[in-house]
Amino acid sequence: MRHILLSFDVEEFDMPLEYNQPIALSEQLEIGRLGLEAIMPFLKDKNITATLFTTATYAIHFPDTIRQLATQHEIASHTYYHSEFENKHLLASKLKLEAITGKPVTGLRMPRMRKVEMSEVIKAGYAYDSSINPTWLPGRYNNRHLPRTKYIDDGMVRIPASVSPNLRIPLFWLAFKNFPYAAFKSLALQTLRKDSYICLYFHPWEFTDAIKETALPVYTKRWCGQQLVDRLGWLIKDLAKEGEFVSMQQWLEDGYL
Repeated sequence: MRHILLSFDVEEFDMPLEYNQPIALSEQLEIGRLGLEAIMPFLKDKNITATLFTTATYAIHFPDTIRQLATQHEIASHTYYHSEFENKHLLASKLKLEAITGKPVTGLRMPRMRKVEMSEVIKAGYAYDSSINPTWLPGRYNNRHLPRTKYIDDGMVRIPASVSPNLRIPLFWLAFKNFPYAAFKSLALQTLRKDSYICLYFHPWEFTDAIKETALPVYTKRWCGQQLVDRLGWLIKDLAKEGEFVSMQQWLEDGYL
């Protein structure tokens, strides 16, 4: 059986700050909310179980939504704030998300896949980390030397974002936006068949037209709104023919390591 580990980073839309463009927290949260609303039909599909890496900040502002999503999906930590980080936020975000959902939080993904010491992740009580993109992204990171599939790092289970088997082409949100759909689908299926699983991640804010109004680079906001919702629908339909959608926590509990 092949498995699709579909995940979304549920967060405040703070990307403009990376480009020195001011954006109020209220607007960041509203754009994040609109995006989550846009993909809600997929999240209500009983055939889909996803992992929602959620900042405590987002959950605090929309607790009812996160609590409801937790009845079907895994809520994991995306730390406390998307724009700033201290090691103490690892435990603080975990505790806050658990208080809101009433369920254990076992997974972590760092905002922007930033580095974090596994000793600190273990200390905070997480069971796995998915903060690795094992490829080279100019100006961001060079992780081509790291394992391409799940592995143990200093005692912690790590589930990297998927990259293609040979050239390590990243199958992440920017590739999904900018590659022709047929090319992305081909690489995704190749990876799924080779590894017996695929780990994909997106951001809800990508799926709203609100980001068109920002001055971000074109490659970050093309194929947004309904166009991207439709494209995600195609991908889910195509992947569903080859595997089952499960949360990362369930995947680990069922012994697929």
